[in-house]
Amino acid sequence: MTSHWRNNRIASALRGENPTVVRRLDAGFAAIGDVQFLPGYSVLLVDEPRVHRLPDLPRAKRLAFLSDMDRLGEAVERACLRADPAFRRVNLEILGNTDGFLHAHVWPRYDWEPAELVTRPVRLYPHGRWTDGRHALGPRHDTLRAAIGEELDRTGTSQDGAA
Repeated sequence: MTSHWRNNRIASALRGENPTVVRRLDAGFAAIGDVQFLPGYSVLLVDEPRVHRLPDLPRAKRLAFLSDMDRLGEAVERACLRADPAFRRVNLEILGNTDGFLHAHVWPRYDWEPAELVTRPVRLYPHGRWTDGRHALGPRHDTLRAAIGEELDRTGTSQDGAA
């Protein structure tokens, strides 16, 4: 029985079966997030399934991962700025508290966010924002997803990701 791609996001990306992957980068995969309450939310997945923390990578690969994070952040920023004039900035995070694999969060932030949250970490959003089906990744996000991919293509060499 084939496991669901969410059970092992990196292995499924390596097999070309992770539908959130936007592009293959130098040290990982740029993927659009499962939840989109902040449209354009993306994740950089390391391309080595057994790597749990940034220091687990050899220095050259670590620097490549950080460069990919910067590149994805820039692509999200440009795509979101074009899509929504209320775009403010991008927040980049490597947390690793929940998932046992190295990944980086790329959070677009907007002026229309609730005043009590707009300057706070995204993890402080109420649980319902994370689980409400209205914020789930879907076809309505295809245009923004494509724009992020196009921006990644502009910022360096990349390969097409899984559809």
